[in-house]
Amino acid sequence: MEQSFVDLLDRNREHAETFQTRFDSLQDGQHPELVTVCCSDSRVLQDEMWGNDEPGKIFTCGNIGNRVIQHNDEGTEVISGDVLYPIVHTDTKTVVVVGHTGCGAVTGTYDELTSGLDEPDGIEHCLGLLSPHLRAGVELLPDGVDRTEAINKLVEYNVDRQLDALAASDEVPDDVRLVGCVYDFQDVYSGHRGEVHVINVDGERDVETLRVEHPEIETHIERLWEY
Repeated sequence: MEQSFVDLLDRNREHAETFQTRFDSLQDGQHPELVTVCCSDSRVLQDEMWGNDEPGKIFTCGNIGNRVIQHNDEGTEVISGDVLYPIVHTDTKTVVVVGHTGCGAVTGTYDELTSGLDEPDGIEHCLGLLSPHLRAGVELLPDGVDRTEAINKLVEYNVDRQLDALAASDEVPDDVRLVGCVYDFQDVYSGHRGEVHVINVDGERDVETLRVEHPEIETHIERLWEY
């Protein structure tokens, strides 16, 4: 057996010993306060970024490109069941979509839209879910923007579009709070590596407006691109 997996099991034993009593109140169900939709990138530590070690608090979803959308059997775009499940069944009232700097899925989609890309079918499918939402963003990019800056602007644009999809869905109640963020480990935003920067709340993208409307998180609000 690969040593990396053996190491995981050893750490899991430590985890189980520590968490022995933390599941007592969760045996018969869950009522997470938030659902997060993060990119599956190995550098994005989906619970650790929040300092979360409390079972039952966050319903965590992950996929490449932090998508909230999927296609049903008819090929129609719908909100992913992963995201809808806690909204429908556990009365979760906050959805947090978390993009990240240097996102590979956004990069692949950008390349697909600008020069074409040859990927395995499964990856092509995922990028195909992003492409319709990012196409207009690629066209909006400022002249002369370099590749790295373009990708990070599109990371924000993608988060915005995922929130738009949630807001437009009849399956997501109007009282569900929608928050868009970017996780930065590449020194793109101000602050420390690993910080989460809020870029969108319920469709509002203007930084100054967001800071006025949400003073309790003012220092966390920052955008690269106000298009």
